[in-house]
Amino acid sequence: MGHLGDGIAEGPVYVPGALPGEVVTGIPDGDHLKDVRIVTPSSDRVAPPCRHFKSCGGCQMQHLSDSALADWKIDIVRTALQAQGLQTDFLPIHTSPPNSRRRATFAARRTKKGAMAGFYGKRSDAIVEIPDCRLLHPRLMAALPVAEKLAETGASRKTALRVAATLSEPGLDIAVTEGKPLDGPLRMALAELCQAFDLARLSWDGETIATRLPPEQRIDGISVVPPAGAFLQATKQGEETLRTDVLGIVDGASSIIDLFAGCGTFSLPAARKAAVHAVEGDPAMTVALDAGWRRAKGLRKVTTETRDLFRQPLQAEELSGFDAAIIDPPRAGAEAQIAQLAQSGLPVIAHVSCNPVTFARDAALLVRHGYDLTHLRVVDQFRWSVHVELVAKFRKNAS
Repeated sequence: MGHLGDGIAEGPVYVPGALPGEVVTGIPDGDHLKDVRIVTPSSDRVAPPCRHFKSCGGCQMQHLSDSALADWKIDIVRTALQAQGLQTDFLPIHTSPPNSRRRATFAARRTKKGAMAGFYGKRSDAIVEIPDCRLLHPRLMAALPVAEKLAETGASRKTALRVAATLSEPGLDIAVTEGKPLDGPLRMALAELCQAFDLARLSWDGETIATRLPPEQRIDGISVVPPAGAFLQATKQGEETLRTDVLGIVDGASSIIDLFAGCGTFSLPAARKAAVHAVEGDPAMTVALDAGWRRAKGLRKVTTETRDLFRQPLQAEELSGFDAAIIDPPRAGAEAQIAQLAQSGLPVIAHVSCNPVTFARDAALLVRHGYDLTHLRVVDQFRWSVHVELVAKFRKNAS
C-alpha cells in the first residue's frame, strides 16, 4: 500500500481503495485502475463506520481495520527512517477516538436553492454533505449550518468558501477565506450572522468582523486566545499525548528553547518547571503566547521572539545556553534550523513532526552530529487518514 493509501500492483498499477493481498478487477487507465471491484477481500478489510465514506474525501482509510491502520502508519515512519539508515524504539501508537476532531476546514457553496457545506469528494471538487460524520466532534458539527449561511451571505456563485472552524471554550471560532470583498452591507450581514449563531468570533479574509467572546483555548489548563485561523493540534487527545511526551523528554531542564512555538502548546506547560524562550515566525501567534503567559499564574519566565526560522535559524552559539530544545516544524521540516541544533551540543531535543520523510532527513543530520534517536511515538490525530505525526527524543551521546 502506498503512502497515499492506494493499493499497488505490479507495473506499478495504483488501485484506489485496494488493500495488500486482495484480488481485484478493473479497467486500466494509465497507471491507475478504475471501476475497481474487490474479488477476494483482505482479512483486514472492514465495513466503513461512516455512511459518507464512499463519496467523501475527508477520510481515506475507513475500509482498513484499526489495528492494520496503526501498523501501516508505524511502518511508514519505520520505512522513512530505514531510508536514512536509522532505527529506534517505538512507543505504543496513540490514535485519537472517533468524533474528536476540534478543527476542520469546510467547503461551502451557494446553490440555486440556498447553499451546501461539507468536504470535497474523493478526487473531486464536488462538495459532499456530511450530516453523520464520524470524524468531527459533535460541537464542531454545528459549524456546518453556519458555513451554509455564510455561503448564502458572502460567496460568489463561481467560487466555494473555505470555512475554517475551530472549537473554543465559549463557542465556534470561524475564519472564512475566498469570499466576496467586504463592503458595508456585507459587514452588517456577517455581524448579524455572528450574533444569530452565537459564534465566539468571525473573521473574513483575515479581518475580524466580530468577537462576541474571546475564543479561548485551554492548553494544559492555561488560557490562550489564538489569532483567527491559527494552527491548533487537531484533537485534545492528540495534543495531550504530544505534550506529555515532550515534557517527559525535557524534564529536568532549567532553560528550554521552543522553536516553531505557535501559541504555546509546549512553551506554556513547560514553563511550570523551566524558563522558556519561545520562537515563532507568526507575530500574531507570538503576541497570543505572550499574553497567555502574562495572564497565567505560577509559571516561570517565558520570553518570546518573532523570527523566520527558515530564513534566519537560531545559530548554534545562540542555542548553546539552553538545557533542552523543543522543535515542531511544518511539513517541510526544518533543515537549516536542525543543522544549527546539531552543532549546538544541546543535551536533549524533543522533536515533533507531521511528515515522516522530512523528519527522517533531519534526524539523520542530528545522528551524524552525535545524537542518539532514543525512541519515538506515532500519534494518529487524523484518524482514518493517511496523515502521520510523531514525537521523538534525541540525546547527545557522551562520545
